[in-house]
Amino acid sequence: MTDPTPPSPGSKHDRDRDTVRGLLTAESLPALLSVDGSAVDHHTLTETVDRLAAQLRSFGLGPNDRIAVVLGNGPEMALVMLAVMATGCAAPMNPNYRADEFAAYLEDLCVAAIITGEGQSPAARSATPVGAFAVEMRGSQFAVELIASRTVVPQGTPSTRPNPTDEALVLHTSGTTSRPKIVPLTQRNLARSARNIAATLELVPADRSLNVMPLFHIHGLMAGLLAPLSVGGSVACTPGFDAFQFHRWVDALRPTYYSAVPTIHQMVLARAPRPCHTSLRLIRSSSAALPGSVHDALVDLFAVPVIEAYGMTEASHQMTSNPLPPRLVKRGSVGVATHLQVAVIDPSNAELPTGVRGEVAIRGDTVMGAYENNPDANCAAFTDRWFRTGDEGMFDADGYLYLTGRLKEQINRGGEKISPVEIDDVLLRHPAVGEAVTFAVVHEMLGDDVAAAVVLNVGSLATEIELRAHVRQHLAAFKVPRRILIVAEIPKGPTGKLQRIGLAEQLGLQPAAWQI
Repeated sequence: MTDPTPPSPGSKHDRDRDTVRGLLTAESLPALLSVDGSAVDHHTLTETVDRLAAQLRSFGLGPNDRIAVVLGNGPEMALVMLAVMATGCAAPMNPNYRADEFAAYLEDLCVAAIITGEGQSPAARSATPVGAFAVEMRGSQFAVELIASRTVVPQGTPSTRPNPTDEALVLHTSGTTSRPKIVPLTQRNLARSARNIAATLELVPADRSLNVMPLFHIHGLMAGLLAPLSVGGSVACTPGFDAFQFHRWVDALRPTYYSAVPTIHQMVLARAPRPCHTSLRLIRSSSAALPGSVHDALVDLFAVPVIEAYGMTEASHQMTSNPLPPRLVKRGSVGVATHLQVAVIDPSNAELPTGVRGEVAIRGDTVMGAYENNPDANCAAFTDRWFRTGDEGMFDADGYLYLTGRLKEQINRGGEKISPVEIDDVLLRHPAVGEAVTFAVVHEMLGDDVAAAVVLNVGSLATEIELRAHVRQHLAAFKVPRRILIVAEIPKGPTGKLQRIGLAEQLGLQPAAWQI
């Protein structure tokens, strides 16, 4: 186990630093860039964020008010997210969700307002809950305005900014025995996590992130946006990963690093020019296991360190990371603890010695306080002040963590965490389906892919194509099972319970046995 350096007790200046707004500086160096090369410096960025936050406060929004953000990646999304977190609590959502998903998630989160682009996201706007109001973002790049859909009488003090203990971000993360769980993260959680990541990567004002990860995902928000801004560095805000544009962006925007999931790294390799001379000084990988062959190919191509990290939403992203040289980078390991405590424990919460497998557990000031409205999940996850991650691992003699398996049933599809129960529920809405179970199957590029098995009702008929189309009507494309097996009986455990872990093997769905 590694102990973090304890935080300093904190003056008012320290407390101000422990907010997302406190990460911003007033330097004249570039802060945000668009893919066409236009840019704003830190001073202008801070002024713009403060102006947009003042608009939000004039609508009656303030600390702890949850504000859904449904925008595509790019400088506009970055500006709005920063402004929302400087006002209240951001609830960013995938713009590709279907109306059913927006309705469920927005209702779950009790949002006060929802921000969409002008004329965009009709599914999200139509799902705006009773009592919430719509805000439209107009303009583009660095010149945007926020317009409320109705006249709002401000409540409280419009000038109030969030405190470190106020909520800054709320996200859904995948559950295994229920609907996705709600993870609220505070201003302090995010501010300290951003600085921790910056310290791990040794970021300085000259560093520039090429952000290809979505800003509605904790990975892109923390490693791609907030970490470089926290040191006065810059962020090249792409519209999202594009394998055909990536290398042109690297040449034109001259980033010093990018952070992505393994699937993206593999697509980067597939389209890379040879030889490949770039401005990159490191590459970071997180959110899913990085295959050793991909690690080696990236090092060979770019001739820079490839740093694999381990993160999760409940920890405000990063928990462990490989260090930069001259410290040792261990291929296949997710590195050492970074500014929080990490242990491997047994079922009785006792810490296990080096080389012994157990459940990875964490605690520290970047870890959430609790799941919202979910006592069962909290009881299972929080034990003796540890948060149990649900991942199995072990430490080596140098304190490097190796992940050896998954104890929880969630599906990690290329970094997208998917609740199997959510897909079960949709399949069971089809009139022909009597039983359904969704599970992970090993995928060479994605880590996991999604599969399902169903038993049809007696006398009913349905095809795999029909069932996949049914799921696609209700859920985002990345949640649609690649395969849906129609079986006479779904294998069950000795107690009669459905067991998702190991089901792919029981049903013969090995990677070589089915078409990817």
